[in-house]
Amino acid sequence: MRVPRPAARILLVDGEGRILLFRFTPDDRPAFWCTPGGAVDPGESYEAAARRELREETGIDADPGPEIAQRQVEFRTIEGIEVSADERWFRVDVGAVDIDSSGHTELERRVMTQWRWFTRDELAVHDERFYPEDLTRMLNATERAHVR
Repeated sequence: MRVPRPAARILLVDGEGRILLFRFTPDDRPAFWCTPGGAVDPGESYEAAARRELREETGIDADPGPEIAQRQVEFRTIEGIEVSADERWFRVDVGAVDIDSSGHTELERRVMTQWRWFTRDELAVHDERFYPEDLTRMLNATERAHVR
């Protein structure tokens, strides 16, 4: 049986239209890249979780704005737990920014070994998996709907 996991995910886009992804290197599967975000704490709203995760993982303290998408996905967490995730997505646009990983947990410091700003063209030819797999489509859809 899968464990329910409410989660807030962030499309963090810089002034050049690039998206930030973190590279995860779990012990039990090949490395992959993923957007910032994570589980919602008990009693926390999705919006509050998005802001907290953004601050903890990138050092950026910004209002995540309105929810832009919702998804139901099933996967195995880095800790090896099979979950059914109710993901709420937020888009945060920033100018040029340095990433501050000092807020990472011990587990994140161990498995989130790199981060990088990707263009859509770079995602199209990248040789490692990234999640969500339709990230470029999500970026394009939010760009059209996003008010700068």
